[in-house]
Amino acid sequence: MNRKKIRDRGIVIGKLPTGRKNCLTDVEGVLVGHVTLDYPLESGEGEYICTGVTAILPHSGSLFREKVTAASYVFNGFGKTTGLVQVNELGVLESPIMLTNTFSVPAVTQGTLSYMLEQNSEIGDTTGTVNIVVGECNDGHLNSIRACAVKPEHAIEAIRRASAEPAEEGAVGAGKGMVCFGHKGGIGTSSRLIRTQEGEYTVGVLVLSNFGKPEDFQSERYEWLRSSGVRPLDNPPDGSIIIVLGTDAPLSDRQLLRVAKRTGIGLGRTGSHYSHGSGDICIAFSTAHKIPHAAEQITEVRTQLREDHPVMNQLFAAASEATEEAILNSLSQAVTTTGRGGRTIYAHPFAEQGE
Repeated sequence: MNRKKIRDRGIVIGKLPTGRKNCLTDVEGVLVGHVTLDYPLESGEGEYICTGVTAILPHSGSLFREKVTAASYVFNGFGKTTGLVQVNELGVLESPIMLTNTFSVPAVTQGTLSYMLEQNSEIGDTTGTVNIVVGECNDGHLNSIRACAVKPEHAIEAIRRASAEPAEEGAVGAGKGMVCFGHKGGIGTSSRLIRTQEGEYTVGVLVLSNFGKPEDFQSERYEWLRSSGVRPLDNPPDGSIIIVLGTDAPLSDRQLLRVAKRTGIGLGRTGSHYSHGSGDICIAFSTAHKIPHAAEQITEVRTQLREDHPVMNQLFAAASEATEEAILNSLSQAVTTTGRGGRTIYAHPFAEQGE
């Protein structure tokens, strides 16, 4: 089966233009890497590993020594993330953003910590500790999650694989075992360009989609969705979504928080209502400033956008549009996947049209 972005199927979301790759990596310097685990377990009949890790790096340098402005917003807090308390307290990100399954958060945190310690000998010695950021969704329907197959070395490998190429989407990396609206979900991404008289800004979004019941999906909004014999998973759990937003627009952490909130509009347009058991979280960062870990000056000077300039509304629209399209791409790019106990989650029927 051919995997396609929804634009390849003739569907355009919103009014703003996309970046060249229509990907989070359209934001200059941003890197994305995956490690996918897909194999049967010898111990236990029907046990199967169907999971992985995804790494997002705001830039290719030392994230600890050159931090970026960041914020996070929790739409519904049924989640097990690490690091968001400090991100929101200090307004900076100093590690890769890592995505995985729920029970693998400790292993991925350990692996990312090991990577950061290797890259920065001063951490915990001549300077402070490091704040590791990890997000998760529960892939336990397809993945034998109790086996805790993701190891610290998988996190390190995902970071080292990260590149500025168009990110692979669908049932890959952390998205390998995820289910969205009863069909196969996972990794999806999209971007938007904002053109002003003073220059161009890029907003990119990458999602880990694992939420929604089939009847919640607002399929009537997308004319290319037609009925087929493929059945979705009946009554899936509430699930979760992690939204990662990156931009090169010069924003403060407070402004990033405002932009992060608008990703919820795109999420809602697809059919989410932030279910009781759903962890719906956005992590946002700006690459416009690199904030040195150590500096002698008592003050710092930076440029940021005016709050009342029309460009802020364009940023809000970009966040919403890119999130909606990224979620649809996670469905459109996913392939039918079989996991533990022979359970099969089918790609949404539109993934088969015209093929």
